[in-house]
Amino acid sequence: MGIEEPDHTRHGRSGRPRRTESGFPVEPVYGPGALTGWDPAERLGAPGAYPFTRGIHPTMYTGRPWTMRQYAGFGTAAESNARYRQLIAHGGTGLSVAFDLPTQMGHDSDTALASGEVGKVGVAVDSVEDMRVLFDGIPLGGVSTSMTINAPAALLLLMYQLVAEEQGVPPEALTGTVQNDVLKEYIARGTYIFPPGPSLRLVADTFRYCAAELPRWNTISISGYHMAEAGASPAQEIAFTLADGIEYVRTAIGAGMDVDDLAPRLSFFFVARTTILEEIAKFRAARRIWARVMREEFGARDPKSLTLRFHTQTAGVQLTAQQPEVNLVRVAVQALAAVLGGTQSLHTNAFDEAIALPTEKAARLALRTQQVLAYETDVTATVDPFAGSYAVESLTDAVEKAAVDLMARVEARGGAVAAIEDGFQKAEIERNAYRIAQETDDGERVVVGVNRYRLDEEEPYEPLRVDPAIEARQVARLARLRAERDGRAVNTALAALREAASGTSGNVLYPMKDALRARATVGEVCGVLREVWGTYEPTERF
Repeated sequence: MGIEEPDHTRHGRSGRPRRTESGFPVEPVYGPGALTGWDPAERLGAPGAYPFTRGIHPTMYTGRPWTMRQYAGFGTAAESNARYRQLIAHGGTGLSVAFDLPTQMGHDSDTALASGEVGKVGVAVDSVEDMRVLFDGIPLGGVSTSMTINAPAALLLLMYQLVAEEQGVPPEALTGTVQNDVLKEYIARGTYIFPPGPSLRLVADTFRYCAAELPRWNTISISGYHMAEAGASPAQEIAFTLADGIEYVRTAIGAGMDVDDLAPRLSFFFVARTTILEEIAKFRAARRIWARVMREEFGARDPKSLTLRFHTQTAGVQLTAQQPEVNLVRVAVQALAAVLGGTQSLHTNAFDEAIALPTEKAARLALRTQQVLAYETDVTATVDPFAGSYAVESLTDAVEKAAVDLMARVEARGGAVAAIEDGFQKAEIERNAYRIAQETDDGERVVVGVNRYRLDEEEPYEPLRVDPAIEARQVARLARLRAERDGRAVNTALAALREAASGTSGNVLYPMKDALRARATVGEVCGVLREVWGTYEPTERF
């Protein structure tokens, strides 16, 4: 096998200086001149104090580390339940559920559209019975659960609550997050169902429901991760994510909620790339911008309303199928960036995810990466280790300015929804993705194992494969469910949901919960809402 010699030059092959992911030049040396006009007291503050540049808690990880929340889910509910038990046994402190594409799109496993996709990129959940199996033997009062689901988020949250009720867990004891961020689906990911208007109504109804019924639940995880995976730069990632956050806050206030009742339950979801310095700067800038927006635009008074709490996932898009073991290094570096940036919870990708679903060993190694950072390094010994760094503070200012400028351009178009309908965010992200692709193709941006330091022949690797027979088993489960349940009760509950969705004032989650308790399926509930609200058809305008 041929192995290329290392290139120790600082510059790319064109001789130009290095630039960050957002396109800012990286200077060889930073000094006080980089922070001209910079007032530490105003710009930094103390940890746990406005503007939260240095973190949202005074002690950060010196008291306890972040939540180690591993993202998992594949095949059937029983198979995913076994993986969750393994992660908990290995020291995981939070679960994060991946759902398959039919579930994400509001379709049952036995529909034609679901064929070939059941259990492939996540777990198949068609009814509350699947949710019961998914968390069998896992006490929901003692674990924090995150669910990556958007358009049908309310359904999966209600199923989770129903299973908790069966376990005897009071609703005020349930903790976790439902992603519930449909706006980024229109921008970057595509698993939307309904048009923006009804989708925002469903989000607002979820906010109101949780305020009344699930007081400790995080009602939304406003996500930049998927924008980053689609090609957004760090500045674009936080700009478009915070712009979506503003839209959600406006929607909730328009639905009659007080900002200080809503904002403390908002959370965010970002990527962590291998570019450590810019990623640290990005997280610090995002906290500062959000604190200012909540105080100055929305008049929030509760200090918790000003804090940007976020989950981080290492960058799946930066993993390579070539020499997959090298991804262990990438994930460790990305996780370090998230920790130094002050994340509240973290998922570390498995090294084999560019090939297939993670094997058990790969998932365990991903968790061990977090544990080494938390318990073997000294990064948890002090709060915000990079505070005052000329390089990081300069980059924080640069990312903040670029993000604020982009947010102003979104506002000039009438806000996040209007800009989405105009194709603005999508076009900006695609332009940046093209730039990154060009730099990679030209060798200006080095990707180890892909455009430099390649092997003549890749070593064989046996990935995890999902048994194609699970689709037939899931279809059979649905047939039994429909045969055994009280069909009249299901139809009555779905009719009540249809009536609530047709109105404008009632909260659809209450009749939705009744329908799910009667064992209506995800596809049946979403089918009713499709009948009333329609489906979204994107229009390209750029």
